[in-house]
Amino acid sequence: MNKKLKLWELNRISNQEFKSQEKFPITVVLDSIRSLTNVGTFFRTCDAFNVDKIYLCGITAEPPHREIQKTALGATESVDWEHRESIVDLIKELKASGKKICSIEQTKETTLLQDIKNLPNEHYVLVFGNEVNGVDQDAIDLSDYIIEIPQFGTKHSLNVSVCAGIVMWEFGKKFI
Repeated sequence: MNKKLKLWELNRISNQEFKSQEKFPITVVLDSIRSLTNVGTFFRTCDAFNVDKIYLCGITAEPPHREIQKTALGATESVDWEHRESIVDLIKELKASGKKICSIEQTKETTLLQDIKNLPNEHYVLVFGNEVNGVDQDAIDLSDYIIEIPQFGTKHSLNVSVCAGIVMWEFGKKFI
């Protein structure tokens, strides 16, 4: 019988061990995310996929906040984060340091998510946009890649935190 593991059987590492382990070369930028539960989910997902750092930009709320903590489940303590007012200034800074900027968006010309396997292994910055307006056009204009998740239904829209899990898994696979 294939027995389900209990929480204490998962051999989870401590926050200190997580902070000291080598991270995948992935940075996440949140562009004015409105929902506090989405912000918390980003923290938890970034912890799961060993992301280097999260930048919270614009109106994105900052920890500590009860609604963020509810979905982050403590990941605000394990994942490095920083708030920046201007996403454009941040992207220019990250780009100048040699990181490749990837806005997750739907535009006229995109790289489909399944095709990122053809991209070189570099340090990637994944930019996720506001739940209504998406990624700011100025940020898109500064991006090296626009990454799109193919969708086959009628909505062509995913919740931003669901989108994040899919995208981070695909980028994370490049560094496993």
